Amino acid sequence: MLTLYTFGPAFGLPDASPFVVKAEMLLKLAGLPYQTDRGGFRRAPKGKLPYIDDNGEIVADSTLIRLHIERKYGFDFDAGLTPEQRGAAWMFEKALEDHFYWHVVQARWCNEENFARGPASFFKAIPWPVRPMAQAFIRRKIRGTLHGQGTGRYTPQEQAQLLKRGAQAAAQLLGDKPYFFGRSPCGADATAFGFIASAMSPHFRMTLRDEIENHPNLTEYVARMRREFFADASDGSHA
Repeated sequence: MLTLYTFGPAFGLPDASPFVVKAEMLLKLAGLPYQTDRGGFRRAPKGKLPYIDDNGEIVADSTLIRLHIERKYGFDFDAGLTPEQRGAAWMFEKALEDHFYWHVVQARWCNEENFARGPASFFKAIPWPVRPMAQAFIRRKIRGTLHGQGTGRYTPQEQAQLLKRGAQAAAQLLGDKPYFFGRSPCGADATAFGFIASAMSPHFRMTLRDEIENHPNLTEYVARMRREFFADASDGSHA
C-alpha cells in the first residue's frame, strides 16, 4: 500500500504542514488507498515532509507527488477545466505556496506567543539543557530564510497591505462557487484548502487569519472542505 509520511494532526489542522495536507488531499481526490506514517521525517529525502513510498518508489515534495499520481495512475486532477483555467489554477497554487505560506511561517515561528503555543512543542524530545539552544538555532535559521525570501523584510504595515490584497484576491476568485474553479474540486483545491486552513488555525494570532475571516466565502469553503475530505477520525489507513 502507498504510504504518505506526515507530521500528524496539530494546531486544529489535519496536519501541521499545509504541504502535507495538500498531498493527502491529492491522494483522496485520486481515490488511491494509502496509509500515513508519522515516523519518516529523519529519512525524508529532501529533509522535509511530505513524501510517499509507492511500492518502493520514493517521491518527495507535494507537487512532485501530484505529477507522480498523474503519470503513474493516469489521473487528471483538472479534468473539466479549460486550458485557460488549467493555467490559472496552477499559478494560483504557486501564489498560495510562495505568499501565504511564508507569512504563516513567520507568524508561527517569529512571534513569541505563537511560538510558545505551537512550534515549541516540536522540541519536547530534546533534553531541557539543550532545548533552548536548539530552539534559538532553528528560529535564527528561519528568520534568515524569511529575510532571504523577502517576507522578513516587510514592516507589519506593509505585510498587512499585502495580506489584505491576497485574501481579497482569493475571495474574488472563489466567488460563490463551491470550489475555486467550478462545481467539482480540482488540483488547486488541494493546495487552497491546505494553505488557507493553515492560515486560519485557531491556535495562532496572525494578520492573515484576520484578513481571511473578513471573507465569509473563504471561511465557508474551509469548513466545507473539512467536512468533505477530513471529517473522518484517522486511524492511519485510508481506503
